[in-house]
Amino acid sequence: MALTNDHPDVAALRAFNRLYTNRLGLLNAHLDQSPFTLTEARILYELAHGQEPTAADLMRTLQVDRAQLSRTLKRFADRGLVEKSDHPEGGRRQPISLTPAGRTTFAALEQNTREAIGALLGTLPSTERKRLIAATGVVSEVLGQRAGGELLLRDLKPGDLGWIIHRQTVLYVEEYGWNQEYEALAAGILADFVKSFDPAREAAWIAEIDGRIVGSIFLVAGDKPGFAKLRLLYVEPDARGRGVGAALVAACIERARSVGYHTLVLWTNSVLTSARRIYERAGFTLIEEAPHHSFGKDLVGQTWSLDLGQGVKRKAAGDR
Repeated sequence: MALTNDHPDVAALRAFNRLYTNRLGLLNAHLDQSPFTLTEARILYELAHGQEPTAADLMRTLQVDRAQLSRTLKRFADRGLVEKSDHPEGGRRQPISLTPAGRTTFAALEQNTREAIGALLGTLPSTERKRLIAATGVVSEVLGQRAGGELLLRDLKPGDLGWIIHRQTVLYVEEYGWNQEYEALAAGILADFVKSFDPAREAAWIAEIDGRIVGSIFLVAGDKPGFAKLRLLYVEPDARGRGVGAALVAACIERARSVGYHTLVLWTNSVLTSARRIYERAGFTLIEEAPHHSFGKDLVGQTWSLDLGQGVKRKAAGDR
């Protein structure tokens, strides 16, 4: 459903668009001090990176009208920048490519563009630059212009724990209507983790995509010898379905096994169905559940367990 013109989200996106185009000079008559407009530069880019696209391909990719494209290609041809290959049907089905002069021209334009972007980014502190690049990744993913970047699992850095408490609390409030009791629980768990951290027996992983935190998980020593706990798994909504949760759980299981634990347990709630499916696929079994009232809701708590020795056998059998 289309939003109305006076919707605040419409105003916010328009404001961003004005800021973006002004800062990058996209409304200038010529882009990056070149003789080309933005539309002409986009056409040159597609010709440089495509496999001899046709005029129809360019119209579809760039969503420019036929007359505008025809005029632009004629100007390029008059300057010796493009050429067309023969095709039985001619017209818009003729493959178009850059001439050697066209490729030289595009290379100069590309260099100017990179320098302009580099100059803009160079004015920002490194932390702000990382935030900006991460935000562009989110915009690209939401608007469907690219597949997500590569998933990275890393160790904790200063500031991560506060972020995890914040994001988990916000997500559980938004998705399940929980209250701030959960925030207190998560803060307590992580405070204890820091106070008693044993690097030989415990660990934490932060999942990142394009420099943006999209999930986390913790391995904590259990209350009995040989037992460890998997705690505080979370995955950002826009990263779900991309294997983030499975990768975090697999890392936790592997570390628990490698340091000698024989059993890995976790506590969750029945409403967290996506997490439960990840646990089941990893080999965990439900061993106990009981109703409770927490976080402002009536819930069913569940304890799941994984025998790490049996996990090795299952994996080996699956490899055959």
